[in-house]
Amino acid sequence: MWPGRARPLSVRAAQDKMQTQQFELYLIRHGVAAERGENYPDDTKRPLTNDGVQKLRKEARALLELDITFDVILTSPLVRTRQTAEVVASVFRNPPPIVNMASLAPSASHSSIIEELSKQHRRHRIALVGHEPGIGEFAGRLIGLRRPLEFKKGAICRIDVAALPPAGPGHLRWFLTPRLLRKIAK
Repeated sequence: MWPGRARPLSVRAAQDKMQTQQFELYLIRHGVAAERGENYPDDTKRPLTNDGVQKLRKEARALLELDITFDVILTSPLVRTRQTAEVVASVFRNPPPIVNMASLAPSASHSSIIEELSKQHRRHRIALVGHEPGIGEFAGRLIGLRRPLEFKKGAICRIDVAALPPAGPGHLRWFLTPRLLRKIAK
């Protein structure tokens, strides 16, 4: 013992402490939605299709197989992304809160997403549900790329960052297509 001093951390304890302070960001593109057109002239009102909901439910169950949970789900306020967030949340025994985040709507800026995301600094497993090309551009910028990652409808990736707002590039831990997620879910 060292009187009057904190005991030095072992290398393992220091690594564990660093890992607990890391933020896991799960970027999700909304599921398959109704086509634009006569039935949905207002793009913000387009819902998920029945097939889109069924596929998304199975893709979300893959998260359980991978032992993934969320502290919060942040979503674009558009109907299809809100529905995607609700389907994803519904697979968990203790569903995370769903929070509308205007900066995840189409054509919002990267800086506005970071600004709103920074308000979640007390949460460490954060899902963000958005649209292409914005969610792909955001993913690319988070990991230090100059080009976007391409998200199919229902795709999910995990990017770890050391702080909110991110001070440097994050680490892409995995990126799963909808088809692979459905295979994981069995």
